[in-house]
Amino acid sequence: MDARLALAVKSFIVNDKDELLLIKREDNDTHCPGAWEIPGGRLELGEDPFEALKRETKEETNIDIEVKNPLKVHHFTRDDGQDITMISFLCRPKSNSVVLSKEHTDYKWVDLDRAFSEIHEGFKEEIEMFKRNFLRQ
Repeated sequence: MDARLALAVKSFIVNDKDELLLIKREDNDTHCPGAWEIPGGRLELGEDPFEALKRETKEETNIDIEVKNPLKVHHFTRDDGQDITMISFLCRPKSNSVVLSKEHTDYKWVDLDRAFSEIHEGFKEEIEMFKRNFLRQ
């Protein structure tokens, strides 16, 4: 496999108050510096996507998650030229106590309307899908 191609997973973590966890990328990050996003990252060679999702989320936020449903598949090219296929999953946190990795500078739990106005453009569809299909009425 070409090293420029990668599979990634992202955790769309919604708590029992229907707040989404956003984390902020470092200002000097190669891809989308300073952007608000959701936790996740690339799979290691041969890694199960669900295990990668749990691992990446734990590494970036120290939160254990329960994976619920796939939300969206994205295909894009990163700012550094790497081609990515990324799958986002609806997840529930097993705790709300966040401890960030060095890759991120801040976090917040926000309601979905606020999240929509602040999150990186690439994740807005997940918010719309969650509101349409999973939001408790």
